Amino acid sequence: MHVNSTLILTAVTVLVALSFDFINGFHDAANSIATVVSTRVLSPKLAVVWAAFFNFVAAFVLGIAVAKTIGKGLVDLHQVTQYVVLAGLLGAIFWDLLTWYWSLPTSSSHALIGGYAGAAIARGGFGVIIPSGWNKTLAFIIISPLVGFLLGLGLMVAISWLLRRATPRQVDRWFRWLQLVSSAGVSLAHGGNDAQKTMGIVAGALFAGGYITQTEMNTNWGRFHVPIIFAAYIAIALGTYFGGWRIVRTMGTKITKLKPVGGFCAESAAALTLIGTALTGIPVSTTHTITGAIVGVGATQRLSAVRWGVARRIVWAWILTIPASALIGAMIFWIMRLVHRGA
Repeated sequence: MHVNSTLILTAVTVLVALSFDFINGFHDAANSIATVVSTRVLSPKLAVVWAAFFNFVAAFVLGIAVAKTIGKGLVDLHQVTQYVVLAGLLGAIFWDLLTWYWSLPTSSSHALIGGYAGAAIARGGFGVIIPSGWNKTLAFIIISPLVGFLLGLGLMVAISWLLRRATPRQVDRWFRWLQLVSSAGVSLAHGGNDAQKTMGIVAGALFAGGYITQTEMNTNWGRFHVPIIFAAYIAIALGTYFGGWRIVRTMGTKITKLKPVGGFCAESAAALTLIGTALTGIPVSTTHTITGAIVGVGATQRLSAVRWGVARRIVWAWILTIPASALIGAMIFWIMRLVHRGA
């Protein structure tokens, strides 16, 4: 491929990656602000500013362990071209927009790794997949919402017992303020987990274009280190600022009805889970985790407080996300190959 065309293709791929990052923030804004909006601690406009700020702050706190897993731990980089990266991104974007339209809080992270894997398989077969990199990712589809559920339930039970002598008005007043802290924690964890996934994909595109060496991929991406980080975090923060209100309504009001104390417990449970996995380099779903935590909090009231019909639709969307986005990514890659034989 001619040098100029390689540069153009790389630039287009990076711009599409940042567009996905924006859509990720837009789609997953509900993760950070659904509970704080539904409990009326903050107005929607103030909530998205609060969440976007802490999305960006995560750039200085949570490292790049998840980005390295995405960038070189899931697919054999020697089988990756920029067309593979581009097709994977487009597959993830398509699935994200489709589930946003359906008001379903699915995982942008899993859409990304599904689309990326599907496009890579379409080019090189199933041998391109690195099994060791997928073990933790697939396991945490189940583990992260379960941990969120248990922590949310446990926190709610513990706080209810500790404050059993306080009046409902006192509890409500205290936790309206404390929920600002827990919401900031979720936003920080969301930025730290999800922006890193785009960082890994951008690094993969630069490697495919010959702008980063194998050694740099294994360390800190050379001279592109700071620009990749800042571009990814700015994009996700802007996406969160503009928000995805269809999903905010589903997350904040349709699964279960929350009070400020419940919002605090759900957000705290999700933040603890997500920050722990970000620091250990495990790419988990923010959406799965916060949903599990909300269900856990709701279950402390009574099982009928959780709208299990809505929860069931959400779980089915979770199950379908990776295979559906992989199929879409593969189809887009095949179309690209038909148009350009060198894809």
